[in-house]
Amino acid sequence: MTKYTVAVIGAGPDPENPSVDGYAMGYRHAEGFENDDRCSVVGVADIVPENGAAFADAFDLPETAVYEAYERMLAELDPDLVTVAVPPAVHHDVVVGCARSDTVAAIHCEKPMATSWNDARAMVQECRRNDVQLTFNRQRRFGKPFVEAKRLLDEGEIGALRRVEITWGDFYDTGAHTIDLAGMFNDEHAAEWVLAALDYRDEDVRFGTHQENQMWAQWRYENGVYGVLSGGEGSDFADASFVLRGTDGEIRIDVDDGPMLAVSHGGDREAIDVDGETMHATGSETDRYGSAFQDRAVAEVVDALEAGREPSLSGRIGLNTAEIVFAGYESVRRTGRVDLPADGADHPLEAMVASGRLSPSPSDE
Repeated sequence: MTKYTVAVIGAGPDPENPSVDGYAMGYRHAEGFENDDRCSVVGVADIVPENGAAFADAFDLPETAVYEAYERMLAELDPDLVTVAVPPAVHHDVVVGCARSDTVAAIHCEKPMATSWNDARAMVQECRRNDVQLTFNRQRRFGKPFVEAKRLLDEGEIGALRRVEITWGDFYDTGAHTIDLAGMFNDEHAAEWVLAALDYRDEDVRFGTHQENQMWAQWRYENGVYGVLSGGEGSDFADASFVLRGTDGEIRIDVDDGPMLAVSHGGDREAIDVDGETMHATGSETDRYGSAFQDRAVAEVVDALEAGREPSLSGRIGLNTAEIVFAGYESVRRTGRVDLPADGADHPLEAMVASGRLSPSPSDE
């Protein structure tokens, strides 16, 4: 008999055909909870009936466990945990609704957190008020390249950390992982300011939200460590997806034409064994979508709930990343540095597109 019942909000479309319209992350989340002996998926809610029916078939759920309205599902199934995999623009309303339901003990939500800084902050505050554990699916924290890099840092392998350089992905969607990882490497310190610039000439909409084509951002954490991200054209300024620069050496993750993890002190570079894992998955033929990382994230969610401690995926920690992201876009809008703490009721990039200040050429798709 399992200890926790889990309900999924947002099944998504066919999980075998992921696209920028949806990765069917409800399936990935559900698989992670089903792989944990303490949990059992008992229901799904999706506003598209055929999506809910397909999900129920995949997880052997009865027709009575399929809902269009998540509120009704919560009232009738009374789940212990809810996992939220709807588009980012809907995260706030669904998470707040679940937190106020007096039903769930924990909410696990897909990233990015929200489409505005105020919404991200409100979700965390509402869950705290209602004593509901809130986590976000930043599962790459549990990949061995990142875990081992953090171990090397903590052991003083490169002295004191001075700068984290990121050259992988965009600022908003992938940035929900990369900037989060930079924060993990820097012991979850908050940022003091952000300065950024971007280019957006070709339309790129992912999960309903605009993404820039090219981004340069710099920020400084309260302990003096710097973060730098270069996405799109120009991201080849460094020779790895991550470069962690310290006073006595450097750590590289996903080295160009090299190992997945390496440490250097001057000229020589030593590869570090990560058991064949990449930034995305374990390397196993059965782990095409990084399901092992999902399993590890779920284990952290449940472990923290049982122990009554803050999980490493907590919403509070996630706010450090969200603040940098929205302050970065606000820096573009202001054409100047943004000093933190941040404030903002909108998504600055979306607002600049809506106003015509940015006019990307429509996608051919």
